[in-house]
Amino acid sequence: MGHSKIIASGSYAPERVIKNEWFNEQLGEDVDTWLRENLTIRERRWMEEDQSTSDLCVEAGQAALEMAGLKKEDIDLLIIATDTPDFISPSTASVVQQKMGLVNATSLDTNTACAGFPTALTLANSMMVADSVYRKVMVIGAYGMSRFLDLNDKKTVTLFADGAGAVILEPAINNTEGFLASDLRTKPEYYKHMGIYGGGAAAPAARSESQGGMQCLQFVEKFPKEINPRVWTDMIRTVAEKGEFSTDDIAGAYMTQININQIWETMDNLSLKRDTAPTIMDEFGYTGSAAIPMVFDKALRSDSVSKGDILVFVGSGGGLHFGACAYRW
Repeated sequence: MGHSKIIASGSYAPERVIKNEWFNEQLGEDVDTWLRENLTIRERRWMEEDQSTSDLCVEAGQAALEMAGLKKEDIDLLIIATDTPDFISPSTASVVQQKMGLVNATSLDTNTACAGFPTALTLANSMMVADSVYRKVMVIGAYGMSRFLDLNDKKTVTLFADGAGAVILEPAINNTEGFLASDLRTKPEYYKHMGIYGGGAAAPAARSESQGGMQCLQFVEKFPKEINPRVWTDMIRTVAEKGEFSTDDIAGAYMTQININQIWETMDNLSLKRDTAPTIMDEFGYTGSAAIPMVFDKALRSDSVSKGDILVFVGSGGGLHFGACAYRW
């Protein structure tokens, strides 16, 4: 049975920079100090008024095509992982496919919130194993959450940002490289804790507007602070066991960028150096489904990834959804 490997990456963040100090004025209090000291966040990027999630995807996808030395006609399958789509229907993937001119591809969206990128990688690998027609596959994690923020809600507005990250996959020739294992989980008892609850069938747009902002991202109830490090640690151990490698051999851990302390705690749990998991939240804030491919793209382009390295991609998001997968570079 075959499997896939990553051959290229790309990322994009909008040019509009929003620094912490902007929120000091917006909210009438010092949030900059807490953001820097607790999360390392200094600034983030938000889309311009004429941009949408699909535009971010196009930029990241083009960068990945250039790294791979491929043409747009070469892509057979496009998967977009996002919970901030351009529309409820049609799919954002169809919009991106049209904008990029991926004339030989089919496309689809997947939504497991901020666990979307490892989920989409797992789906892409499975589709490539099941059907040999998929030879060049583009997977993009994208986030346009600035469109869904209440500018007066300090629980959300200071954290979330926009961006996109892409990778291109192709079949691996042998077992010395490529996809090793994955682990996907859901804890549905937390689905009411955080989300954008207006605009869908349960609360159509007109009704949600009358109910006061349900189309904005809401933190309804706190998640247990220990849940991410505990589940991330267990998932990494699980993919290591499935993939038949030692967690000690992990060279790069590309994690969802919501909380630097939770990332460090996970590395500590595994007795890995904290810099095994690089971060970009200081410059880009939290970019949800895009965070993992964005931090991976930075690592790849800075020559921090070497042949034979064991890499893990780990994320979690509303639902609660969790996803992890491992590759040998």
